Amino acid sequence: MPTIKIKGISKAFEDSIAIEDISFTLHDGELLALLGPSGSGKTTILRLIAGLIEPDAGTILFDNEDVSAIPTEERNIGFVFQSYALFPHLTVAENIAFGLQTRKWSKEETLERVMELLTIVGLIGKGNRYPRELSGGEKSRVALARALAPNPTLLLLDEPLSALDMSLKDNLREAIREIQQKVKVSTIYVTHDQVEAMEVSDKIIILDHGKIIEEGTPEDLYLTPNKIFTAEFLGITNTISGVLRMKNKEVQLVTSFGNISLPISKSDSDECSIAIFPEHILVSREKTNAENEFAGEITKISFGGAKTELHVRLKNQTLKINITSSRGKNKYKKDEKIFVIIPHSAIIILEK
Repeated sequence: MPTIKIKGISKAFEDSIAIEDISFTLHDGELLALLGPSGSGKTTILRLIAGLIEPDAGTILFDNEDVSAIPTEERNIGFVFQSYALFPHLTVAENIAFGLQTRKWSKEETLERVMELLTIVGLIGKGNRYPRELSGGEKSRVALARALAPNPTLLLLDEPLSALDMSLKDNLREAIREIQQKVKVSTIYVTHDQVEAMEVSDKIIILDHGKIIEEGTPEDLYLTPNKIFTAEFLGITNTISGVLRMKNKEVQLVTSFGNISLPISKSDSDECSIAIFPEHILVSREKTNAENEFAGEITKISFGGAKTELHVRLKNQTLKINITSSRGKNKYKKDEKIFVIIPHSAIIILEK
């Protein structure tokens, strides 16, 4: 499989800039997720790579060959659309075989490939069914098999799970990752779902308003983000900005509810933004005199199964805190006064 290089591509529609100066590299066999809110340019990038639209600037390279002017059908790309776009009058097997027949594969080769893919995507015994007889998850698997049938150089997935319910999404996320690793096809996966992106990808590019905000592995982006947008979009909901000061050889962030000791020994800036992991914040009904301990009041409680989210007001700042759900007398209550402890391990220093 080739290495895919995107160099400085830009695209505008009717005076509205869709993407601007986008560059990244997709390595052989890698699964890259393009993650961002609606309107961030994710699908535009996918359509440019597929050749469905042309860039206003920049180049698209497959193993150093510029394919920007090459027609879609000559790029050897598999594309799974958000709607799946299955042919309703064709069976599952016929849908999978369609691209092979247009490429003049023999009947024997086509049948062998269809059976192989039905096995890979877990649809053995359903080759004679029509799309109307399939569940949403099964349709997604058929669309994936059809895209993989001609052994594409590159697989493009545009929000492939967006129409499915949560239980189906969980199962298909695992299936897509397993299939992608089995066939070892380089893949670009578009989604606005943070969990989806982190579970399936080797690398994530975070986009907003047509620009790359940050990129890295799922672990790096979640555990050590540089940008406020990245932290908030990936679910680290507590971001605070303030002025820095030194006290007793300790760097502190001056906030509206008190001074937070930071896990750094010095700073070359007067201001700073931090993110605080909701799951790493500690709570107590009794004052502990721990470092970074603040008095607060619970303003909202959201039960989420294994975890419960507390909204705790510290003067005019509200922190979201995830704790293990409990029963009986240990349960926290709305309007209850508690103490919040923010350990250094919960704090990320964001780009100044």
